[in-house]
Formats: sequence, C-alpha cells, structure tokens
Amino acid sequence: MRILLTGRNGQVGWELERALSSLGELIATDRATLDLGDPDAIKRAIRQAQPDAIINAAAYTAVDRAESEAELAMRVNGIAPGVLADEASRLGALLVHYSTDYIFDGEKRLPYAETDSPNPINAYGRSKLEGEQRIAASGCRHLVMRTSWVYAPRGKNFFRTIANKLRAGDRLRVVDDQHGVPTEAKFIAEMTAALLRQPAEGTFNVVPQGLTTWHGFATEIGKRLGSRTVIDAIATRDYPTPARRPRNSVLDCARLSRQLGASPPQWQALLDRCTEAWRQID
Repeated sequence: MRILLTGRNGQVGWELERALSSLGELIATDRATLDLGDPDAIKRAIRQAQPDAIINAAAYTAVDRAESEAELAMRVNGIAPGVLADEASRLGALLVHYSTDYIFDGEKRLPYAETDSPNPINAYGRSKLEGEQRIAASGCRHLVMRTSWVYAPRGKNFFRTIANKLRAGDRLRVVDDQHGVPTEAKFIAEMTAALLRQPAEGTFNVVPQGLTTWHGFATEIGKRLGSRTVIDAIATRDYPTPARRPRNSVLDCARLSRQLGASPPQWQALLDRCTEAWRQID
C-alpha cells in the first residue's frame, strides 16, 4: 500500500507517521511541501504520488482565531478535503480524514453518535462540517474519524499548557461546565492503523471511553504530576472566548468498539501514557 500523509508535523500527524510505517510505503508531507490552502498543489502532490490511501492529518485548529479567520479555516478545513476527495475518487483511493466533536451544538444530554445531526456553533466547527460534507458528496471511498479534545506530549495543546503551568506553580482557573472526552494523539494514530488493516469505511467516533470536564482533565493531569497547585473550577461565562463551545461534546465510541471487536481504554489510562512520554521528552 502506498500512503500519502498530510500534516506530518502536527501532533496527530507525528504519531501517524510512526504508526503507519509498517503498512506500506509512506509519503509524509508538511505544510512546506503541501499547503492545503492551495488546491493546485494538492492535485499535483496526489497525481505525483499515486497513493492507494490519503491520510489527511493537516487542519486549521485554532478554534478562537477561526472566528476572525473564517475564510482561511474554511479553505483548509472545508474546501481542501473536497479537493482531496475528488482526487481520491479519480484514483479509487481511500481518503482518511479527521473531524471534530465541535460539529455539534452541545444541546444533547447523551453522548453523540455518528448518526446525530450536526449543528456547529462556531466557525471552526462549520469549517470541519463543510469538509465532511464535501467528502461525502464526492462519492470517494472514505473513512471520517471524529475525535475530541486532542492532546499529546508534543505540540501546543491543553495537556502541555496545564502541565507547564502546574510545574511553574501557577494557580489555575479552568472551566468545569463543558463535557467531552480527552483523546491522546497516539491513540488516534493506533486506531487509524487498526481500521486501515480491516479495512473499514464510513464515519467513526474515535475517542477512548469515559468523559470529563476541562477542570476534571486538568485535575487528573495535576494528580499525575504530584502537583499541589490549586485548580479553581469556573463556569464558561467566567472565561469568555471568541468562539462558543458546546456544553456537551461527548462522543459515543460504541461503533468503534463493534468494528474492532474490543472496547477502547478509558481516557485516564491514555493520560498515564502521555504523561510518561512527556516526562521523557520535556
């Protein structure tokens, strides 16, 4: 299998480059070698590589900045996946694409299933939903993996921000009325490889088991670091941001469990692994 990977330097892309290397020939690109904001560059790269699978790990992920850069977010998250999908359809290749819990409005009380109707409440979510819709409209073979609250021992993410602040002894105020599922980047890469081996197609929620709040996530990070720093629980209204966040963006991983024949681990177990990796590299 020949695989074209975009976004190799992102937190998910970094893990994917390692997890997918055993599946065949891997052609890994970054923004310098493949800018998803340039449709012609996308076409050239795919036609030159002639891949059997395209793994799109590149994305515009600045949720708050997307409110003022909606056009750029849409170009990368919405339009580019459509170009990738059209090229995949032409080749008969499989397109693997990563989406987000933020395509939902957060009004549902129970976890969101793959079949629930999306209704994004911020520019980032709208751009990611557009990407999903363009992929579906292309008719290409595709695997859309929706995930949430992604973190890793590398890059810019909630885990590293909290860990560094706790290490510095900074008192923290963290929102405690938004619910979701923290998802380790390495887990996403492992699940991608597992679904490719089957192979699987369609839309899957790719998250571990369990749920928490941002405050609960931060508290668990503090426990693993042995920190005594106070983490105050606050309401969303006390921490205003340019982009609205859904109150509940918990994703149901039942379909993933059925597909793989086993339930994913609890999110806390993956946090253990990430924390150990962070200690080794930071």
